[in-house]
Amino acid sequence: MRLIFGHVALVAVVFAGQSEPNGRVITFGEAIQLADQHNPQLQAGSAQVAAARSGIVTANAYPNPEAGMIAGRQTYRVPGNVSGLIYSFGVSQPLELGGLRPARRQLAERGIESSRQALEETRLAVLSTVRRAFYQVLRRQGEIAIHVENLRLVEDLRNRIQVLVEVGEAGRLELVRADAEVTTARSTASSARIQYVAALSQLRAAIGTELPTELRLQGELDAPITLPPIEEFRKLTLERNPAYALALAEVRRAEARLGYESAQVRPQPSLRVEVDRPPDSPTYRAGISIPLPFWNRREGPILEAQALITQARAIANSRQLELIAEVEGAYRRYEVVTEQLAAYREGVLREAEEALRGAQAAYQLGERGILEVLDAQRVLRTVRLDLLHAQFDRQAALIDLDELKAVDLRRQQP
Repeated sequence: MRLIFGHVALVAVVFAGQSEPNGRVITFGEAIQLADQHNPQLQAGSAQVAAARSGIVTANAYPNPEAGMIAGRQTYRVPGNVSGLIYSFGVSQPLELGGLRPARRQLAERGIESSRQALEETRLAVLSTVRRAFYQVLRRQGEIAIHVENLRLVEDLRNRIQVLVEVGEAGRLELVRADAEVTTARSTASSARIQYVAALSQLRAAIGTELPTELRLQGELDAPITLPPIEEFRKLTLERNPAYALALAEVRRAEARLGYESAQVRPQPSLRVEVDRPPDSPTYRAGISIPLPFWNRREGPILEAQALITQARAIANSRQLELIAEVEGAYRRYEVVTEQLAAYREGVLREAEEALRGAQAAYQLGERGILEVLDAQRVLRTVRLDLLHAQFDRQAALIDLDELKAVDLRRQQP
């Protein structure tokens, strides 16, 4: 497979001495879709939202009435009175007056809001992890391509040296050096394949579902984009980032909890109805009972709710500062790596390629030894790897920026 520097287009894995493996081809969009459907963390977050939604049902429920019955026997010794069984029936219905029910419902609604934001934060983190793992695999594929190409060049050089040694135009020491370089190149290519397998395993774990053993990725590494001003990134991050939205939702949830605890200070009466059925004539009674808040006015829960508000606000402020710092760091990192890539493409890579061609030509003319050619070849390989790593670093910075401003990866098809 050919590796095009400046705009790396990687379609399949390259194995030295082997054809491209057969297997399922997965694009970035398909990987994101699979993770969104099957990742266990997202399923757990959806269940949490469903559980919070059931809190609305609990908040709207009326308190159950209480019913009781007492039976006994009445005996009179005074003549004229009636003896027999006595039945007493009673029903009590708690009443919720004032703002207790609205406060409880508002607290449940704030819980749903927090759960939804937590789910969005989890989804963003999971899909961003899949994106990083996907491009990490593309990076490892690029490394394999570079090492395979380097191995091919070294083997060609070794074969030419062997011919020269056989005809007596080169010393056997040069063949020994070439053999050692071939061994090193093969070991490096094998290490690159091991890293590729590890990266592919990480991708499977990030997606969270079973994938075919033979798997190939189709995508582009380091597609160039033009970044908007950093002020726009800061604004979009604070507007869209679910982590910050969750922190603000927790502030509102803590405020709703304070309102609920304060609403419970007001005594809630209970309506009572009783019927006594003695042997002679029944007795009917109705009344109301009101708890008297003499000893417990819920000072503890109210103070705790106030402390939770202070804590939630501090966490939200801290999260805001962290997000702004992360935006600036990722933005500056993207700019620095972009400048580094420009330097590689405009001069360093071309100079390394020309140095290798010059060393090869000088060696064929007998003006230089094999060491100069091998050194030039190592420099070119190092420059290509550095270029590939810089492309991945810029892609990683872009992923961080997209995650901070909460880009919906499900709508993107890189």
